[in-house]
Amino acid sequence: MAKNEKEIVRLRNLKKRFGVGDAENYALNGVNLSIKQGEFIIIMGPSGCGKTTLLNTIGLLDRATEGDYVLDGQNVARMSRRNQAKIRSEKIGFIFQNFNLIPRLTVIENVALPLVYKGIGKVKRLEKASEVLKQFHLGEREFYMPWQLSGGQTQRVAIARALVNKPSIILADEPTGNLDSKSSHIIMEELAEVHEKGNTIIMVTHNPDLMAYATRIITMFDGKIDTDVKKKPAKKSSKKDEKLNTLDKIEKVEEKIDEIKEELGV
Repeated sequence: MAKNEKEIVRLRNLKKRFGVGDAENYALNGVNLSIKQGEFIIIMGPSGCGKTTLLNTIGLLDRATEGDYVLDGQNVARMSRRNQAKIRSEKIGFIFQNFNLIPRLTVIENVALPLVYKGIGKVKRLEKASEVLKQFHLGEREFYMPWQLSGGQTQRVAIARALVNKPSIILADEPTGNLDSKSSHIIMEELAEVHEKGNTIIMVTHNPDLMAYATRIITMFDGKIDTDVKKKPAKKSSKKDEKLNTLDKIEKVEEKIDEIKEELGV
């Protein structure tokens, strides 16, 4: 990945307060943070330290009580909800632990959804969604329903959805939290590949094994940044595609077994 010193996020004295009076609590308590384009940041810390609140605030899903938030050169902290929603749909991609696919939509329709909010016509957005799905070896599953996918496939669909509108930032909240170790490894290899193409990724996780993929590790405690360390990411596996194809074959066999069981009433 080529070096790029462009600042994509700047937070100054960011605070998020919940409750009132004696019950008042700061989930974020004076956070100062600068993020450059192309960084892969992992945020860690104990439960309740503020990491998810920070991610949601950067993603404009939540509003800070105090402080400034500059995203890609625009101060978005005091924008109206409507303008924040517009910025969010144009500049931010989300990957969630629980996938958050819409059950009544097909895979390709789920991936195309962010393009609906950008006003792109149906034919064009389905073309774009199809292109991204093929990059993640999911071309054969474009018209599957979410319930027909394995956990690993579902998360790959979620990553494709996060990338389809070419966002400035990708935010991932425990993206491997509901996956087994093999699927988790493949998902992280996918994210490493996305990062190598110059994308900025900010990820919250409890899993210390995932730190190997980051270029920067931030730990939080009591609503503040405790440590902030830069590092080189681990070398991406050259056998990712081979592992992905093997996993796909296993999943196809499991699907066939389930179909046979259903036919036999087992």
